[in-house]
Amino acid sequence: MAFEQFKVLTFDVVGTLIDFEKGILDSVRALNPEAGKALSDDDIFKPYVEGRDLFPGRSSQAMADVYRHLAGKLGLESGEATAAAFQARILQHPAFPDSVEALKRLRRRFRLVAMTNADRVTFQSYSHTLDNPFHDSVTADEALSPKPNPLFFAFNRGRQSAFGYKQEEILHVAQSQYHDIGVARQLGYKVCWIERRQGQQGFGGTPTPKEVTKPDFHFTTLAELADAIEAEGPGGALASRAAA
Repeated sequence: MAFEQFKVLTFDVVGTLIDFEKGILDSVRALNPEAGKALSDDDIFKPYVEGRDLFPGRSSQAMADVYRHLAGKLGLESGEATAAAFQARILQHPAFPDSVEALKRLRRRFRLVAMTNADRVTFQSYSHTLDNPFHDSVTADEALSPKPNPLFFAFNRGRQSAFGYKQEEILHVAQSQYHDIGVARQLGYKVCWIERRQGQQGFGGTPTPKEVTKPDFHFTTLAELADAIEAEGPGGALASRAAA
């Protein structure tokens, strides 16, 4: 399979481009400097995932409630000021080290579209962190149905169709098997799995999928995807790195 068939790359943002797991862990430990030392990453991720399921609202508003749930489960400080501080830190989550440069490289050849479960307020902050690489974007509050709901993908498919792009010209790039890779593949998209957690146990800060879907392309970093596309060259054929 060659990359030359694609004109649009659609991206999951949180977890693929923005290292939200580092952001969550750093925030919990910074707000609980003593108690946080004894907590493993998985200790924190388990009640975080539960809390996000209980409070699935706009990320610029719901994360204080998510934190209060997490803090209650772990016996951490759960006062109003601490929960508000956790909420504010959501906007400061870092990009993965390769994200900004890789997106600049990919933008030279493709239309880049963000497809994120973050709301517009949170996404604007993340886009700024990423040096505003996107030609277009769809957020959960606009689609009214967060991923993995197929309606999110339908919303974006209609939007990109209005700009003249067909589904077969879109490659969906994402880290989350649960939110993105499985459902996108079921809907007929070609998918590229950026396996940010390769070598780590479990699924960290995202829910566990019913099964791991085999992608069309599989890399561990976004830089590897950009490398593979540049190695293919304009009009060239991809000889390797398709999912084994």
